[in-house]
Amino acid sequence: MEILKVQNLSKIYGQGESRVTALSGVSFSMEKGEFAAVVGESGSGKSTLLHCVGGLDTPTEGKVLLDGEDLFSLDEKKRTVFRRRNIGFIFQAFHLIEELNVEQNIAFPLLLDNQKPDQGKIEELLGLLGLFDRRKHLPSQLSGGQQQRVAIGRALIMHPMLILADEPTGNLDSKSSRDVMDLLIRASKSYQQTILMITHNDNLASDADRVFRVTDGHLMEMGGMAHEKLS
Repeated sequence: MEILKVQNLSKIYGQGESRVTALSGVSFSMEKGEFAAVVGESGSGKSTLLHCVGGLDTPTEGKVLLDGEDLFSLDEKKRTVFRRRNIGFIFQAFHLIEELNVEQNIAFPLLLDNQKPDQGKIEELLGLLGLFDRRKHLPSQLSGGQQQRVAIGRALIMHPMLILADEPTGNLDSKSSRDVMDLLIRASKSYQQTILMITHNDNLASDADRVFRVTDGHLMEMGGMAHEKLS
């Protein structure tokens, strides 16, 4: 089942001599439950790609369809609501709310959408994240790896059609990076969660189902490895 379709996506910044082409005619699609990684040098356009796919930035040309809905045919208000309900974001910086504990941070997107948190679902996620005994801890009482796991739980709680992860291991040591990557793979398998991740780490990227490389705004598929070792 096709969840994401990106068609001829281009993004140009500036004009004249200051004109910069960040993306040039990018097209690809993803099926439900696929985990894809995007690699590339700094300034190659991979973050711009993620921001356009997530509706955080507006492309100069092209379309982004999520389950058939064209993000950029929606006005800003409708796109914001659609994004909140259907796209989960995981960033390099954890962006947790310092005054809320683990459980409250995970449930926060539901509260923003005026939904009542399902306690059973939260407890299931806490178990998956390995945070059940940290559920009442504040972010300041957690390690970096634990904070990123909370951010992953916050992205998963809405059952989004797509999760976009922007360098989710960038601020972590090698063990915590491996733990976070394994958790994303498990989320993809357990929940049939579609995930598009940017990373500088080719070793981590090789665990994804598919790997794309962005070079000077152009996207090329490099292949990938099925994550059978976590079956």
